[in-house]
Amino acid sequence: MSAQLTWLGHGTWLLATIDHKILLDPFLDESPTAPVKADEVEADTILVSHGHFDHVADLVSIAKRTGATVVANFEICQWVAGQGIDNTQPMNLGGSVALPWGEVTMTLAHHSSSLPDGSYGGTASGFLLKLPASTLYFACDTALFNDMERIGGAGLDLAVLPIGDLFTMGPRDAVEATKLLGPKRVAPAHFNTWPPIEQDAAAWAEQVRSETSAEPILLEPGESVAV
Repeated sequence: MSAQLTWLGHGTWLLATIDHKILLDPFLDESPTAPVKADEVEADTILVSHGHFDHVADLVSIAKRTGATVVANFEICQWVAGQGIDNTQPMNLGGSVALPWGEVTMTLAHHSSSLPDGSYGGTASGFLLKLPASTLYFACDTALFNDMERIGGAGLDLAVLPIGDLFTMGPRDAVEATKLLGPKRVAPAHFNTWPPIEQDAAAWAEQVRSETSAEPILLEPGESVAV
């Protein structure tokens, strides 16, 4: 049976399988586009790509309330441990770990990372998720890089790419990333949260259709797709 992937705005996603809920980069209460608040979200795993506030703002509160396992780099796991979160799974780039719902590999991302209090946030990353019925790639916050071709070698059912530009790759590079990754479907993220990263997602989707074999998936915050 397929899982359900819901965009919660910006870089935040919720993946629901039959028995598990996996939350990525929780930024809800301060997000102008999030359709739900942090206290409305359930999770048993929280994936964290890097330490910027718009990816960890609600991490501690959700982890404390739900008891979810925080999967992140070593530095972020240390940071949340200092705030009373004991249930963590530290990783680093290239590493993989088997979890009750599937396998997670921490992939390369070209981006900075610092935590809201100014402490070192370790290395930014993306995530490759291998579920029983599908393989998903979340590039998270990154520039375009050629090793995406290697990541695509896993055979991707869906890739999620940032298109906002300015702080991440923009629409043009996201089309090039789609070519390298070769996913069956591709969805945009990290755009239209604030004016500096406003983008025309429909125009980007047309570029994807005309230049790649991937099917673009456009969601509004709160909408879901089967994966």
